[in-house]
Amino acid sequence: MEEDKKTKNKFWKGVLVGALVTAFAGLFVVGVAMGIQMIGRAVIDNGAQVLVADGEEEGKSQDSIDMRRVSQKVDLLKQLVDEYFLFEEDIDPEMMEAGIYKGMMAGLLDPYTVYYTPEEYKALTEETEGVYCGIGALVSQNINSGLITAIRIFRNSPAEAAGMKKGDIIYKVGDVEASSMELDVLVQQKIRGERKTPVDITVLRDGEEVELHIIRDIVEVTTVEYQMLEEDTGYILVSQFELVTGAQFKEAVDELTKQGMEKLIIDLRDNPGGVLDAVIEMAAYLLPEDKMDGTLVSTSDKDGKGIRYFSEDGKIQSEANDGRGKDSRYPQPDGHQVDIPMVVLVNGNSASASEVLAGALQDYGSARLVGTTTFGKGIVQSLVPLADGSAVKMTISHYYTPSGFDLHAKGLEPDVEIEQEIPEDLEDAFDIPLDRDNQVQKALEILAGE
Repeated sequence: MEEDKKTKNKFWKGVLVGALVTAFAGLFVVGVAMGIQMIGRAVIDNGAQVLVADGEEEGKSQDSIDMRRVSQKVDLLKQLVDEYFLFEEDIDPEMMEAGIYKGMMAGLLDPYTVYYTPEEYKALTEETEGVYCGIGALVSQNINSGLITAIRIFRNSPAEAAGMKKGDIIYKVGDVEASSMELDVLVQQKIRGERKTPVDITVLRDGEEVELHIIRDIVEVTTVEYQMLEEDTGYILVSQFELVTGAQFKEAVDELTKQGMEKLIIDLRDNPGGVLDAVIEMAAYLLPEDKMDGTLVSTSDKDGKGIRYFSEDGKIQSEANDGRGKDSRYPQPDGHQVDIPMVVLVNGNSASASEVLAGALQDYGSARLVGTTTFGKGIVQSLVPLADGSAVKMTISHYYTPSGFDLHAKGLEPDVEIEQEIPEDLEDAFDIPLDRDNQVQKALEILAGE
């Protein structure tokens, strides 16, 4: 019993130090990851590296939180738990500690800033190459309501076989309410799993609960689909931006060009975004470098410092506006452009990386946007791994289209606004055929007049 008390006390004494180390170490790694040399010096505190600004005394907080008061309150809560908590055998010190860090990030009131335990981070970073074991559905979470909706069901997937439909609201996964978990964690820990294992998902459809019994399997995600339509018009659907998307998109453009493509429709409807590198690669492949100084996208952090990504001398390049450095992954080869009339289809679920691509094409006058106003997510998150295997995903900057437009919370306005109309006989269909999709037909009409 005495040994148990010592273990508990050791845990509680380390809680606040751990919280501070997590916060400061996160800021330090972000600076490195973004290629920014931060002014400061590293010190060692309880074996962990933290950042202290030059001229600041060690141990003195840089923020407005009274850590002495917080420490006293945590000690009080610890006493209350030890004395009164009924289910003492259920206490998990690691989970309680993680809850403190999660609460610290949640206190920022930014739904995109999240703390991941080592287990959550490991699950989050698995299967980044576009192949995973799961159900084969693309889902999106509404930041305001927390509702998680299936926005795309992959063909020949376990989700399709079980009867999941586009528009289904994911209510429960097993006995867990879907909206109670951060989306990335829910997908990695609850929805994905080993091949041939079952997962029971309850969805809300037309106000009713529908139980789905899904057998997980290997899903190879094709993020880009393409075909040639009438009048030498190519059609490319981009469902999300993964590491593989840039190469898949280039292949689609090249193949359609070989087939005689003279006009192009890029469909970004219901595309929730993804990897920024992929969209930079795609924008550079489409756009000329001799307009608007070749800018593809630019970022700016809380101090006004940021990075501009641009095409110049046949390369994708980057530069920091504070003169201290750039993204070390660049330059990369480019030297390609697509000089044909283009239309980009967008809607209210076109977000983040989708808006980067659509905004660049619109600013350059290289494409007209058709559909409805986009989601309006104009901020960038950085995933910061910490020394103990945990990680923080943190909002670190705004991004701007080549013209300098900040679309956050506003979205991109289409050049031609048109709502999608679903024919009555296709309300329960897997997809609307392109020849009956009024937005696609409007795009063809616009391109025919070019």
